Amino acid sequence: MTVDWVVFAGLMLPLVGTSLGAATVMLMRGGLRREVQRGLTGFAAGVMTAASVWSLLLPAIGQSEHLGRWAFLPAAGGVWAGVLFLLLLDHAIPHLHLGSQEAEGPRSCLARTTMLVLAVTIHNIPEGMAVGVVFAGWLSGETAVTFGGALVLAAGIAIQNFPEGAIISLPLRAEGMRRGKALLWGVLSGVVEPVAAVLTLWGASLLVPALPVLLSFAAGAMLYVVVEELIPEMSEPPHSNVGVLTFALGFTVMMALDSALG
Repeated sequence: MTVDWVVFAGLMLPLVGTSLGAATVMLMRGGLRREVQRGLTGFAAGVMTAASVWSLLLPAIGQSEHLGRWAFLPAAGGVWAGVLFLLLLDHAIPHLHLGSQEAEGPRSCLARTTMLVLAVTIHNIPEGMAVGVVFAGWLSGETAVTFGGALVLAAGIAIQNFPEGAIISLPLRAEGMRRGKALLWGVLSGVVEPVAAVLTLWGASLLVPALPVLLSFAAGAMLYVVVEELIPEMSEPPHSNVGVLTFALGFTVMMALDSALG
């Protein structure tokens, strides 16, 4: 298999995870129980947090070692840029988080279903960027990112996208949508990931010296999603420890994969 096909497969892995998760709507009846949904959200948050540290921030700081004690500066700047970028999207795009009755962003006449998918789309943009930038780092040969590390990140995001696909399609089915249409919306929510990955890969290949900033930019954007969206969702009343435990599980799984295979 050529390098181009290997990279293409890596960029598509997250979408495959989302699509397989969305396909559970063809097998299951009704929506997800609240505790299951809370657990899946916590798992996704744990994976994204660990990926931000091991797959993105540590390689970004490692590539800036020539700056000595200031090696953290490009990574710190990138994190803030990623956070502010997602904050901008949050305010610029109308969207509705699952379980919420109040839409965020500018007022619009969009359907509830459309705004639910837009919320997940915003969430998926930094994940696609993360996959694109790590593959760019591997292809450049000038970073601490290895092929194994890039593949592990793509696979880890695909794993946590499986429950995300289900979290989109199953509630839509529970609201009365046909199975096929609910599946389509679930898959469409993940299409933005390979698009963001390709655009980031292309941009990063032109700006190799900026890779530390781009790696940490993706990390900051993912951490924004974790703190602003996933943790509040897994911590909603009534009180439960399920989200915390699955967060720890997702974090451990991603940390182990990256440390063992990256």
